[in-house]
Amino acid sequence: MVFDFDWVDAFADAPFGGNGCAVVHGGAVLPDATCMAYVRETSLVECTFTGPSEVADFRVKYYLASREIPFAGHPTIATVAALLHRGIIGEGALTLETGAGIVAVDVADGLITMTQVAPEFGVRVPADVVAQVGGVAPDAIIAPPQIVSTGLPFCITVLRDRAAVEALRFDEAGFAQYCRHLGLSSDDLMEPYWITLEGATVAGDSFARLLLAPPSPPEDPFTGSATGAAASYLWANGLIDEPAYVAQQGHGMGRPGQAQVEVLGPRYAIAGVKVGGRGVVVMSGQAYLPI
Repeated sequence: MVFDFDWVDAFADAPFGGNGCAVVHGGAVLPDATCMAYVRETSLVECTFTGPSEVADFRVKYYLASREIPFAGHPTIATVAALLHRGIIGEGALTLETGAGIVAVDVADGLITMTQVAPEFGVRVPADVVAQVGGVAPDAIIAPPQIVSTGLPFCITVLRDRAAVEALRFDEAGFAQYCRHLGLSSDDLMEPYWITLEGATVAGDSFARLLLAPPSPPEDPFTGSATGAAASYLWANGLIDEPAYVAQQGHGMGRPGQAQVEVLGPRYAIAGVKVGGRGVVVMSGQAYLPI
C-alpha cells in the first residue's frame, strides 16, 4: 500500500537540528514487523504511524527498530508538525491517543507543547552499576540514579559537570550488567539519561545525553520523553530552584535541539510536565509498505 510520509526534525527551528522522525500518515494499520523494518530502513531512532481514534483527535503508534513503545517525546512533536504541514490541523488544542494514555497538545505561534503524564518514580539504581554503562567513575554521579517515567521510563542520572557528560562512552558489558541488575527482559529498555545541572536553566547550553543500545543508533540527538522525566526528578529532589527551564541536547552531535520545560504542581505532588518545541519538515514523499 502507498502511505504519505513527512520527515521532521523535532525540537529544532531549522533543518538538520534536533531529532529526526518519519511520520507515516495512516500507517497505524501496518503490522509491527513492517513498522520496525521501516524504522530500520530510515536509520532513525523512532518513527510514528498515525490513524483515527475514538477517544482522541488522532491515534499515534510509536516504534523503535526493535519494538513498539507506548510514547516518545520528539516523535510527538514531529507528528503534530507533520499534521500542521499538511493542513490537517491548525493551531490550538488537540489530543493524541498513545499507548501511555491521552496526551494533550497545544500549538501556538509554531511552538508545539505536549503535556506529559504525571511522573512515576521507580527504583533507585546503585551509582556504580549505572556508571559502568557510560564508562565514568561512580563519583561523577552526584545524586542517586532513579527510574522515572512520564510515559516512557529512563534511569535519570545526574553528573557533576559537562565534562563528565561529554566524556561518556557506551559500554556494552556495563549495560548488560545494568540490565541484569534491573531484571530486564530486553537490553534496550530504560537506558540511563545523563544530565548535568550546568546549563540546566540557561538557554543555549547543552546539558544532557542519551546513549542507546543496538539495534538503535548509538545516540539520541534529543529525547523529549526523558526530558519530562528528568525535569520531574530534578524538581522533586530539589535540584532546581524553579520548575521551568530550557532543556538542551544534541550539540555534541552537531544536531542542536532545545525544549521549553515546565513541571506542573509542587515538588511532592507533580501533576504533569509540559515539554514544548518546534518541528521542521525536511522531506515528504510516499512509502510503499506491505500490510
